[in-house]
Amino acid sequence: DYEGIKAIKKDRLDELIQTRSGTFWNDYKKHELLRKLKIEYESKGFGNASIEILEEPSDDGKVKVKIIVDEGKRFSIKEIVFVGNEHFDDKTLLKRMKTKPASLLRSGRFIEDKFEADLKSLSDFYKKNGFIDVKVGPYELRQIGDSYLELVLNIQEGPQYVYSGVTVTGNEHFTTERILSCFTLKYGEPFDQEKFNAQLANVYSLYFDEGFIYTYIDQEIQKEGNQLNIVLKITEGNRARIRQINITGNRRTKDKVIIRALDIAPGDYFRQSQVIRSQQNIYNLGFFEPNIKLDYTPINSNGDIDLEINVTDKPSGVANGGIGYNSADGFIGQLSVSMGNIMGNNWSSSLSWEFGRYTEDFQFSFTNPNFLDTDLLLGTSVYYTTKDWSSFYYKIYTRGASVRVGEYLPFIDRTRLLAGYSIYSKKYRITNMNMIMQDPENNATLIELDSLDWRYTSSVNATISRDSRDNIFFPTKGSQLTLYSEVAGGILGGDFDYFKQIAQVNWYMEMWYKIVLRTKWRFGFITPYGRSDDAPPDEKFYLGGTGVDGIRGYPDRSIGPSGGGSREIIFSTELGFPIAGDQLIALAFFDAGDSYNKLRTFNFMNMKKGVGLGIRLRSPFGLIGFDYAYNLDENHWEPHLQIGTTF
Repeated sequence: DYEGIKAIKKDRLDELIQTRSGTFWNDYKKHELLRKLKIEYESKGFGNASIEILEEPSDDGKVKVKIIVDEGKRFSIKEIVFVGNEHFDDKTLLKRMKTKPASLLRSGRFIEDKFEADLKSLSDFYKKNGFIDVKVGPYELRQIGDSYLELVLNIQEGPQYVYSGVTVTGNEHFTTERILSCFTLKYGEPFDQEKFNAQLANVYSLYFDEGFIYTYIDQEIQKEGNQLNIVLKITEGNRARIRQINITGNRRTKDKVIIRALDIAPGDYFRQSQVIRSQQNIYNLGFFEPNIKLDYTPINSNGDIDLEINVTDKPSGVANGGIGYNSADGFIGQLSVSMGNIMGNNWSSSLSWEFGRYTEDFQFSFTNPNFLDTDLLLGTSVYYTTKDWSSFYYKIYTRGASVRVGEYLPFIDRTRLLAGYSIYSKKYRITNMNMIMQDPENNATLIELDSLDWRYTSSVNATISRDSRDNIFFPTKGSQLTLYSEVAGGILGGDFDYFKQIAQVNWYMEMWYKIVLRTKWRFGFITPYGRSDDAPPDEKFYLGGTGVDGIRGYPDRSIGPSGGGSREIIFSTELGFPIAGDQLIALAFFDAGDSYNKLRTFNFMNMKKGVGLGIRLRSPFGLIGFDYAYNLDENHWEPHLQIGTTF
């Protein structure tokens, strides 16, 4: 029950109270409700509201709770007056505060918790500018008329100090020069407390990365006039080794899968950078929720530790069906079953069927990234597809299989070599000979293939990839380098002889407010050799739309010669804005690229370009995106639905 509450609507009051009849009641809930009501009234300008909670116990163990409120008058801040500020004017200080005087667009409410944060913000601002002795407060609220307040805030600035250096004592493991290299403050400039604290944290990281997790650094501030020198008294402590690693929370995934993702092992010295990287590696497996917790427990007088890793499983097997759309294929149906962590071993398998007016695709794949509990990857795929490239007036039937093997290179960090062999046959059929004959030079190979039956290709390929991304779902730093080479025909047999090379570099950097800059360069070329005068048309490069060869703002495969280009160049850049972590992301992008046959016909200024906005949703079915792009060459908008990512 309640009495005197007028300024808070019933629905909002129910949200604040939460406790319902028949539920447990105690002193904690009482004090928490008082706190919430006080904040709510302050936010509405009733800073003097009197709130009382009465309890009437009964013999049956129940208690009747009654809230009595005297709301008082509603006040707004009319003016904020600073007293004692000499170095910074009122306008400069007011910019550092969230509490503001009432105006046309501001309520001017005085909220105590918010104002306490303002006091800290002002103190930090002064200390950032050399006033390390500053005292912000006390403050006074003075009533003006019936509904306004004047906020008077006292400030004692103290002297402004300039930086004169750092002195280090107690260090044995690191030289004084190495420690001092962490500090970049300039001699004679106003002392910046915020920068100094960040650079002191770098010293701690230096020690933590060598296993000195018990290091303590005491600071002695020496003042001489307006000169400020800081003496760091370092107690290094013992160097911690990891005795064992304990994994909890993994109901489905086997311990060995998680252990293989670690950059540390029992017997190693604790290293902070390797622990952080191990945490990233575990998350990048894709089997666990983001809240991966790493902690340690000291186990002896030497300071050695047991490392504790706690994870939370998430579903890794998906059966789904759906309908998608792109400009090249129209509407596409899909049925698929995928397992990303079979039997908890990190094996993955998928079976999919795509069907539509212009496409039909059956695929099965299986990958074991740790064959016989080693870093050796083994995988295989089989497929049968029918693809009607209606905009290019031909249809392709493909059936084939591939095997692949991969291994991390021991001498290059985070780098894997992947080798594969593919054998497949294709049949080409022209669907509109009249249109093809309008460009017989670029379509000569296709015209010849149309007269033949199944043609098969035998090829080997090698991929070197280095991946230093911190998060494979939404990277904020790092890079991804991929070099792909394929050789078909020759001594391998088959009906086509060609070389194909692709190089791609993705780079990521966090800018500000968690906004991430992402860039991509992609280069590719294909050339025939031996018996072949030209490469197969479907192995050439067709740019536009989404996917690895995407240029948004253009329909799929719409950029380049009608028979495909033998060379490609693509540049893309995106600014990603996280809305809900790496689950929901908004982005702005710019794409440019071209596909061509001869180098002399290429011109950077003539590359096709598109700009636009998009959104990415990480769902149980994978990454789903929608982009709306403006074609800068033809001046029109083009929508794109995207599954997966090109970044």
